[in-house]
Amino acid sequence: MRMLLKRFIRLMFGLLLYAIGIVVTIKANIGYGPWEIFHAGLGKTLGITIGNASIVVGLAVVIITLAMKERLGLGTIMNMLVIGVFIDIIIKYNIIPVAVNRVVGVIVLIVGLYIISLASYFYISSGFGAGPRDSLMVALTRRTSLPIGVIRGSIELTATLVGWALGGMAGPGTVISGFAIGFCIQTTFRVLKFKPTEVRHSTLLDTWNELRLSWGKSS
Repeated sequence: MRMLLKRFIRLMFGLLLYAIGIVVTIKANIGYGPWEIFHAGLGKTLGITIGNASIVVGLAVVIITLAMKERLGLGTIMNMLVIGVFIDIIIKYNIIPVAVNRVVGVIVLIVGLYIISLASYFYISSGFGAGPRDSLMVALTRRTSLPIGVIRGSIELTATLVGWALGGMAGPGTVISGFAIGFCIQTTFRVLKFKPTEVRHSTLLDTWNELRLSWGKSS
């Protein structure tokens, strides 16, 4: 039970950090990342917050992923629900100021991308499964047999174009995010000596069985 609790705390910390990173990239004020453009555009269209739009999109992606027979983990569900809530709280209380000019904006954006990268380390290393969008990427790769880079690029390009059409903010930061996020994640994982492919992820059923086993030992 103690180990499971430590993993859960690691997961939640990673999700909080991820939300902070997203808001930092938004506050850079030079263009949102691909998914943030989509969430902002959808939020504007539906009259809801960007965090709630993130939850709506996450739910839709989870449903699609389930239809494609991908297995989900606790991390998938928590990712869908929690990040959007954290984003709205951080934005509501104006914790992070807006960048004053484009040069500062670029620096703030890079900082945000590294926060997201660090968050990915905590989130992935908890071993509770991939997020909804990553699960969709994996499912589409399996179904189409196309390279995962092509699938990821196609998904993010689609999210960007649809979000922009709905009124999401595109700009230089969008391009920087698209090209820099991979480098930021790679360098962060290298510094931390973290190999994500070596993490064994638990499905929802695995986690339930672990809980039952822990309760059985403590009773």
